[in-house]
Amino acid sequence: MGDSGGGTKITYDSLEDVLRDDTKVKVAGIDIDGVLRGKLMSKKKFLGIAKDGFGFCSVIFGWDMHDQTYFKELKISNAENGYQDMIAVPDLSSYRRIPWEDNVPFFLVSFLDPNHRGPISACPRGLLKTTVDKLERHGFGAMAGVEYEFFQFRVPVNNATDPTERKPSSIAKFLQEKSHNALPSLTEGMFGYSLTRPVHNQEYYYGIYDACEKFGCGIEGWHTETGPGVFEAALEYGEVKQMADKAALFKYVVKSLGSKFGITPCFMAKPREGLPGCSGHLHVSLVDQSGRNMFYRGSRDPSPQYQDLEYLSDMGRHFLAGLLDGLPDIMPIVAPTINSYKRLVENFWAPVTVSWGLEHRAASIRLIAPPTASAKATRFEIRVPGADANPFLVLAAILALGWRGVEKKLEIEMPPLSKGQNVGGASDKGTRLAKGLKEATTQMMRKESVAREVLGDEFVEHYGGTREHEIRLWDEAITDW
Repeated sequence: MGDSGGGTKITYDSLEDVLRDDTKVKVAGIDIDGVLRGKLMSKKKFLGIAKDGFGFCSVIFGWDMHDQTYFKELKISNAENGYQDMIAVPDLSSYRRIPWEDNVPFFLVSFLDPNHRGPISACPRGLLKTTVDKLERHGFGAMAGVEYEFFQFRVPVNNATDPTERKPSSIAKFLQEKSHNALPSLTEGMFGYSLTRPVHNQEYYYGIYDACEKFGCGIEGWHTETGPGVFEAALEYGEVKQMADKAALFKYVVKSLGSKFGITPCFMAKPREGLPGCSGHLHVSLVDQSGRNMFYRGSRDPSPQYQDLEYLSDMGRHFLAGLLDGLPDIMPIVAPTINSYKRLVENFWAPVTVSWGLEHRAASIRLIAPPTASAKATRFEIRVPGADANPFLVLAAILALGWRGVEKKLEIEMPPLSKGQNVGGASDKGTRLAKGLKEATTQMMRKESVAREVLGDEFVEHYGGTREHEIRLWDEAITDW
């Protein structure tokens, strides 16, 4: 279904020619939190490892995003195995050039176990590939889209060094001395879909759009969202594995460009009290080998179980049933941090229950289908994830739950939210989703969890362990509150 990079398809045989004018290559993999971890290497070194891979320290699966080792040693990387190397294999289809770094070549890698050379259970790219492979064995593929909302702050002057210097690294010192609420927003006030606000930071605003286009993670829609300094990007819809790559790389683009303009983006789910949170909505559909949308029914069902389902295929109905059945058990994946649950509260236009509905933006799962959408656009929008979620893990979990529903022919056991019905209200019959990371992690890790069934015990034990680490740090923290 095409490559995930900038449009140039390459093979091992053509690699040397593609890199003929280069002296260096940048490579990166995705850790459990969705953070890029990588390095710059010589072209000679890269050509030597391009096919079979190279050793990459497994500690990136043994520490958190602040490089603090987990309090409980997990299976993949620990003192007992010496924090051994994994095998990092470049994905040639991910080839890009980084336009803001003199067009240096860039490749994503996947992490393999050195003993059996299968995907490391916690490797986000590997988990998604394993899930998609299962669909493809049955003759189906998956398409996806990602939308990110995120705050942006102006980097404060670092008076401790040069008063004219404004760089993201100065924020750490600023926040040690002042409240995070003192961090200045890129723009002030609430103005979604403004045509004039982007002009205030025109070079940055258009720079992101153009860089994403050149870097193979093109933006379909780009606008201000309600909130001070908040932008929203809808990335171009595409094949699901490519979409996950593009979602992770979009954040890389924004953070890199921001550093050049004295701006720091923030993908926290809820950066500030009293203001809207930052969503990371995902759109998903299944297709056959010809690209035909498998969720569209083909013609109107004259007597559906619920009116909202009249144009949704049987496969789509089973997929939806799988999502509804398993959503509570994957909450630590779609809401991975302590802060994630500050967004998921009642009366904030964020879903808090297992709920669904046709074109219902308050539900956890919004069905987009005829008559309001075209047949080829029939899909589900998963509205629970925030901008802080790892897109590889979320897409893998959503596909795994939906496919489980298809295989088991699960039936939808709850009615849709009616128009105007408040999610979480007295008439909402859906199960209340976890209110915090501790509750969510306990539910995911229990023996009978659907997450264990669809993602495997090894992944759940590792990922659950990383969330237990986050919980422990929170339990030990002394906050302003």
